Amino acid sequence: MRALLFSTALLAIGAVSASADTTQPDPSNWDSVLEDARGETVYFNAWGGSQNINAYIEWAGAELKERYGVTLRHVKLEDTASAVATVVAEKAAGRDAGGTVDLIWINGENFAAMKRQGLILSPGWAEKLPNWAFVDVENKPTVRSDFTVPVEGLESPWGMAKLVFFYDTARIHVEDLPQDADGLLKWAQENPGRFSYPQPPDFVGSSFLKQVLAETVEDPALLQQPVDEDTFDQVTKPLFDYLDALNPVMWRSGRAYPQNYPAMKQLLADSELDIIFAFNPAEASNAIANGELPDTVRSFTFPGGTLANTHFLTIPYNASAKAGALVAANFLMSPEAQARKQDPAIWGDPTVLALDKLDVEDRARFDAIDLGVATLRPDELGPALDEPHPSWMERIETEWKRRYGVGN
Repeated sequence: MRALLFSTALLAIGAVSASADTTQPDPSNWDSVLEDARGETVYFNAWGGSQNINAYIEWAGAELKERYGVTLRHVKLEDTASAVATVVAEKAAGRDAGGTVDLIWINGENFAAMKRQGLILSPGWAEKLPNWAFVDVENKPTVRSDFTVPVEGLESPWGMAKLVFFYDTARIHVEDLPQDADGLLKWAQENPGRFSYPQPPDFVGSSFLKQVLAETVEDPALLQQPVDEDTFDQVTKPLFDYLDALNPVMWRSGRAYPQNYPAMKQLLADSELDIIFAFNPAEASNAIANGELPDTVRSFTFPGGTLANTHFLTIPYNASAKAGALVAANFLMSPEAQARKQDPAIWGDPTVLALDKLDVEDRARFDAIDLGVATLRPDELGPALDEPHPSWMERIETEWKRRYGVGN
């Protein structure tokens, strides 16, 4: 899920509280929600840059229509912040009902901005959804904490993410793989032009910056607090020293960057890069199954840990189809939808559910999934590194652009 820079529109409005909506559905009365949802059209604003994800959303839309009479329209985004900016603009115009955005795929700084400005359906609705009962709150604490910001039921967990690297065994031996960010820098210096990352504020590119930041910062606890301008330069100096050393040995000598993950993946397929990365452990297997990467590609991660988080769905306070959005969010959190999403042949996005909370039939859906030749087992993914507070990335992306931005 793409958590990108705050839009300028987000900063134009101070903290506000949403107007009360007397038509707000009550998810604790689910039969009433289902009745109200029938016939509604839900405009689902979600990143549209992946064919397999788009196909999954199309499947979900067909299921929602057949089962509940809810029409799901996928509004394909390049930048999640654009959907948030729409809600901000509607709030500024006094459009407190009948909004054009019903459901948003979101996390990180965009959620933090919406929560801060009172732009989310409230009070907390997510933990009242019927399928919340299956969520793994015990072992996946990020379902209740979004980049350090308490969720408080204002968004429903949709999937898990963990940073994983991919390489082609036809060109790299497993014993030569880097074991941490410092090892990756050394490898890049020994193999100039064979590594790159998407240009921030692309979500995957910014995630690489966060990975390096988490490994190089002297006091990781500082990253769990809002950024302090007085100490920003000192805290991030190791990150930018690292990037200064990496930049000249990257693909095209750091004068250009892949636009996004699909572009970076194509560079691996074309043998222009030797190591790439994604925020989905099943991405390599999925790409192999779809003929986008050779079957010699495999995954690896750093033994000391890589970034991990949860991505969510949220409902704007002024959504036109609140009941339909609740039904869609609940269905997308169902064991059936979650198992289909975890299948690498479909998407490969890890589930937010606890398998031991499922009945035999639903557990069998997950047991039957073939993770694929390039997907690491859960016990091979290594420790999870905490995401920094959202304010860090806004500031770091601005500084990155000032130092390295190539303007394309």
